[in-house]
Amino acid sequence: MAIDKALYTAQATSTGGRTGSTESSDGKIKMQLSTPKELGGDSGPGTNPEQLFAAGYSACFIGAMKAVARMQKVALPAEVSIQADVSIGPMTGKPGAFGIAVAMVVSVPGMDKAATEALVKAAHEVCPYSNATRGNIDVALSVA
Repeated sequence: MAIDKALYTAQATSTGGRTGSTESSDGKIKMQLSTPKELGGDSGPGTNPEQLFAAGYSACFIGAMKAVARMQKVALPAEVSIQADVSIGPMTGKPGAFGIAVAMVVSVPGMDKAATEALVKAAHEVCPYSNATRGNIDVALSVA
């Protein structure tokens, strides 16, 4: 699926893979990368692609929730939070290939659980990360 027109393009350059570094073109991100022990690394001081994906997806999803709430004229509390877990492991039926899975727990203090679930379902349809991953990886959404 393509987009009609790019409204914004982020650019980052990574070197050295999981034990290297990554930096955005505007310098706002400049991070050392480390491989977790679970993946054969030393769990050094840097972050990893899974953490970056979890941070990006959860932040973007909150943005999608805010957009849907505005469209539906629903008040969304400022204290919305999402715990995103991004797991990596061998893919079923694809020897040597690895995949990721996402589980996100959405917390909207003071909002009725059924209303929150409906908002999360609608946000999942408009969130760019959800649209990019749909049909490619398992994404489990739940409401706290």
